[in-house]
Amino acid sequence: MPDQTPLPALPGIAFGGDYNPEQWPRETWQEDVRLMREAGVNLVSVGIFSWALLETAEGEFDFAWLDEVIDLLHANGIAVDLGTPTASPPAWFFAAHPDARVVTRDGTVMGFGSRGMASHSSPAYREAIVRIASALADRYGDHPAVVLWHVHNEYGVPVGEDYSEHSVRAFRGWLRERYGSLDALNAAWGTAFWGQHYTAWEHIGAPAAAPSVVNPAQRLDFQRFTDHQLRACFIAERDAIRARAPQPITTNFMANQSWTTDLWAWARDVDVVSDDHYLWAADEDAHIGLSIAADLSRSVGGGKPWILMEHSTSAVNWQPRNIAKRPGEMARNSLTHVARGSDAVLFFQWRAGRSGAEKFHSAMLPHAGTDSRVWREVVALGEGLSRLDAVVGSRVEADVAVLWDFESFWAQDLEWRPTEDLSHQERVRAFYERLWRDGVTVDFALPGHDLSRYRLVVAPAQYLLTAADAANLTRYVEGGGTLVVSYFSAVVDENDAVHPGGFLAPLRDALGVDVEEHLPLREGAAAAVEWSDGALLGADHWQESLRLHGADVVGAYAEGPAAGGAAITRHRHGAGTGWYISTRLDAEGLRAVLSDVYADAGVVASSTPDGLEVVRRRADDRTFLFAINHRDDDVTIDAVGRELLTGATASGSLVVPAGGVAVIETD
Repeated sequence: MPDQTPLPALPGIAFGGDYNPEQWPRETWQEDVRLMREAGVNLVSVGIFSWALLETAEGEFDFAWLDEVIDLLHANGIAVDLGTPTASPPAWFFAAHPDARVVTRDGTVMGFGSRGMASHSSPAYREAIVRIASALADRYGDHPAVVLWHVHNEYGVPVGEDYSEHSVRAFRGWLRERYGSLDALNAAWGTAFWGQHYTAWEHIGAPAAAPSVVNPAQRLDFQRFTDHQLRACFIAERDAIRARAPQPITTNFMANQSWTTDLWAWARDVDVVSDDHYLWAADEDAHIGLSIAADLSRSVGGGKPWILMEHSTSAVNWQPRNIAKRPGEMARNSLTHVARGSDAVLFFQWRAGRSGAEKFHSAMLPHAGTDSRVWREVVALGEGLSRLDAVVGSRVEADVAVLWDFESFWAQDLEWRPTEDLSHQERVRAFYERLWRDGVTVDFALPGHDLSRYRLVVAPAQYLLTAADAANLTRYVEGGGTLVVSYFSAVVDENDAVHPGGFLAPLRDALGVDVEEHLPLREGAAAAVEWSDGALLGADHWQESLRLHGADVVGAYAEGPAAGGAAITRHRHGAGTGWYISTRLDAEGLRAVLSDVYADAGVVASSTPDGLEVVRRRADDRTFLFAINHRDDDVTIDAVGRELLTGATASGSLVVPAGGVAVIETD
């Protein structure tokens, strides 16, 4: 049987978005629900920024307007994802508790009038969020309209780190629990450097701005602490709701668009993973970044179906240039998320707001009203999604994993690295994009996960690698797996200390190579690699001086400081193979190398034309093939089965129109 849908109270794919009726007069509410029914909306998120209207003074609640809204939605067959409004405390809260305001790293006290969290370590804030969450759950926990609880909003955005006195005190407590003694902390942080040795817990502060670079191990721990404190706030609300209400509880992640929170850890604490995703307009292939976010959302949730909590019908309002989506793009975006495991398509927001900072953000019901392209596409999308009930609960299966490790990313982003050209985001995108264009569906994973079911594991940017995780990757290769590791990986341990034995030492057995010296290139410099067949592969930014320990050289530096030396190596270890790529290859270079990697791993690249995205979801007895055409011309695919969006039958081939999507169900 397929996995249970994340929203068992709904019969099919959830469709709707954020609904903010408090921004509109009551006469508008009737029109809203009428148009929601016309569009096929079956779920809306309510109350996410309503704290000031629900708790008008400390401990004084007014639920009358929310009662009316929820009852109206229920009477019209529209379910509710009920938010706790704790991302935006009221003005009266900060007036009563000015010490609960966030302090930035340079000491600036953040003011009121925007959005974002108070100090995550403030006792007054913790007390207040539990009070409002408890009151909401007491009132609506048994309301038949409420099918999901939505705690807070986008933790870590825009406020993550807090350097207030509350945070400093909590950081000390967190460190005591983590290390147990000052001797252990001093050893982990390497405090002998620059005379930073601590003799009292009270001497430790947050890593605020200082005359030079602050201890990187301290900064890495402060990021871990920040993630812990944000998650502790979520857990406090979650547990208050769980004691009073039976519905599943989530909070909206920002996969691939926020790096503040460790989503692997967060996914263990939510009942269902949900994600917000917005195209980055400057990226001409932003749909590939969308696929990364969708695959990451599915992966952190263990492969189970998840919820697309927010995306946009057209342009957003917060980027340097907010590009409107072209006709058909909204449907392609929505169905790509569904193809990659989402059982919901929700937007921010239902009705475009007239006031405030987001009045230029697109909506399901735009300022132009129902006589608009966006509205017509919304209605068409709702109709199309209603035909995909059979997809709900099915799973995406992948036999390739890409490593995605937030702690490693946090560490790599600290100061004083060999070059500012190092970017984990760029390398993950580069490898993922090559796999995407080759038609290879991937999961994301941590280096410590059980990787045995994957034919191929790719580590694009694993700067931080613990000894235990390195041993796990080595066992994976010994057991028959194919591992590809990119440059500047396995450099440091969990304390940002270089590994004993030097760079790449923990993976020496798996890869048959280690790194003697990093050789970054000057700005704008390129240095080609000669591949095994004599072709020159484009590369830039970075080289390494490698020492071979049994690996075969399959690519050598043709120029640059490492000219003549090994650039790309292949090593048989146990029953598997370890590849090391010590430079930044361009797209064509990655194509050439991964072609040979696929042969080792038994991975078959797709022969579909570039720009056609093909993903499969599977249930026990059925397969759903999603073909998303990002091209400007029609594409014919091999297909047998029923096309669900149109009802057509494919008996060998099917035309996917330019910019269109097909969903083929086969037994």
